Amino acid sequence: MLSNVGNFLLCLNIFLSSLIIHYSFKFLKSSSAVIFRNVYQITVIQSTLVLICFFTLVSAFLISDFSLITVYQNSHTLKPIFYKISGTWGNHEGSLLLWVIVLTIFSFLFLISSKNHPKNYRIYTLIIQNFLILGFLLFIFFNSNPFSIVIPTPSEGLGLNPILQDPALAIHPPLLYVGFVGSSIYFSAALASMITDYSDKSFAQSIKSWVLISWIFQTLGILVGSIWAYYELGWGGFWFWDPVENASLLPWFAMTALLHSLLVLEKRNTLYFWTIVLCLLTFTLSVTGTFLVRSGILNSVHTFANDPSRGIFILIFLSLMIIGSICLLFNKYKPTKDNFNSNSKETFILINNWFMMFYLATVLLGTLYPIFTDALSENKISVGPPFYNSVIIPVVIIFLFFMAFGPQARWIKSKFSNYRISLLIITGAILINFIISFFFKSYSLISNLIMISSVFLIISSFLDIFKKSNYNFSRIISHLSFGFLIFFIGLNHNFSIEKDFNLKLGQTKKIENYNFILEDLKLDQKSNYKSVIGELYIKNLVTDEKKILKPEIRIYNNPSTLTYEASIKTSFFRDYYITMSNIDRSEYYNIKYQEKPFMIWIWISVVTLSLGGCLSLFRNAKNN
Repeated sequence: MLSNVGNFLLCLNIFLSSLIIHYSFKFLKSSSAVIFRNVYQITVIQSTLVLICFFTLVSAFLISDFSLITVYQNSHTLKPIFYKISGTWGNHEGSLLLWVIVLTIFSFLFLISSKNHPKNYRIYTLIIQNFLILGFLLFIFFNSNPFSIVIPTPSEGLGLNPILQDPALAIHPPLLYVGFVGSSIYFSAALASMITDYSDKSFAQSIKSWVLISWIFQTLGILVGSIWAYYELGWGGFWFWDPVENASLLPWFAMTALLHSLLVLEKRNTLYFWTIVLCLLTFTLSVTGTFLVRSGILNSVHTFANDPSRGIFILIFLSLMIIGSICLLFNKYKPTKDNFNSNSKETFILINNWFMMFYLATVLLGTLYPIFTDALSENKISVGPPFYNSVIIPVVIIFLFFMAFGPQARWIKSKFSNYRISLLIITGAILINFIISFFFKSYSLISNLIMISSVFLIISSFLDIFKKSNYNFSRIISHLSFGFLIFFIGLNHNFSIEKDFNLKLGQTKKIENYNFILEDLKLDQKSNYKSVIGELYIKNLVTDEKKILKPEIRIYNNPSTLTYEASIKTSFFRDYYITMSNIDRSEYYNIKYQEKPFMIWIWISVVTLSLGGCLSLFRNAKNN
């Protein structure tokens, strides 16, 4: 029953997308300045039916309709309702349906919110967006259909991957998809802009809010995923340069560069073609990340599809998208002479873009290099944190100084009039760094420079609050937050404590200034898993501080999986983090204990960074 409804709705949406494209092309030939009413009506129906289609799949998960192969493979009758719902997008087919929802909703919202812009520009944006929608709908219907049935109908499902049964994973994909797929609307708008020669600052204003929305959601999506990996995977950190983590970070770099280049296009009516390139690049990187994950090329804990046929479809779709975009870009490209003064806001924004492109290229190279090496020489290699840290961190130091100086510059030309204040700030930053180093412990030159540059950015951004001219509160919040983010990452990296040892029940282990006692082991039965809960007593012999942490070993039946749940105690100053695993069914347990200073402030910094984006969005909406 639900299979028939779902497939009917998919077919209907394919028809509606084709109908929108047909009417839109027909309307381009019309002399009327007002868009046909039926185009609006069809987009409303299209958006409504896509949502109904998605909720049909949600209903199938709620009632455990195992006649649908997607439900059978990703759900179970004993699974809590919350995870039944989140299981809808915790798989390849359901997540792609969520993709189409974002594509469709953004298409509709752009159409009704861009009434002050030229007709042809809006119509071409709608046409290109619906070609994207149509492409993904055909992919879903023929290759990744969530409403495909399994015969005979099983009496029970296989269950959702246990590491995906987590509250953070319920909101992580929707947040990330709004960021990923939201970039499609300014991809479509950029192509429409070139087709219609709509290239002045009004074009920048038409897409600025959409870039901000996708950037905010992408930032929050990455944050939630990072928090999930921190406490669920037992890694004990905030970022591990996992290939799929990188796939989400690449569009973020492009979005950040695009946000800044839009300022130049809006204020000076220049950098148009560079802005177009960034619009095209952002969505291209989003689809590239999808291709790498869905095809199974990347080996990651995040990867949940491994089907070459899916990869080939997305690769063809991606190739056509890239080739078409590049052909149009080269056809429309007109060389311009953008002569910027070396000490102007335009130059600093351009420098920001260069840095973002460097980070993007570095992460892309580190992600793709192992794939090509494996394909060409069959030698499997991995590119991990040492590579990224050695390449990116030194450049971040320079970048932070430019972030501090950039907002002080004026448009067109400015003077170096505040060098004395800058000198005082950097002196204060160096002093603060040496105080931290003296009272805690010494560390490397690079670490010292990271601390100095981040403190310099923090102080510079904070002092901007008291300036009456050139005041932009959203920018101050974002730059201040980024400075704090790097500052707390530096403290966390330099002053973390890690201990790895084995214990059996009742045993005491003394390591340096710590006493560890495995006091108790308990067995607990939950609705969908069993857990062995350890009770570890930790005493700091120097400060006499005592902690009791309770890590878990969870045993799931559907599917049969063993997971290790970290026990974390969080304070404003540090996290106490411990995981426990059994050693080959012996009486000994491997214990990994970590103290992670200022961990919560890393998360808070990213939240306030997103808040800066929200304030900028409201400011932009008010000005328009």
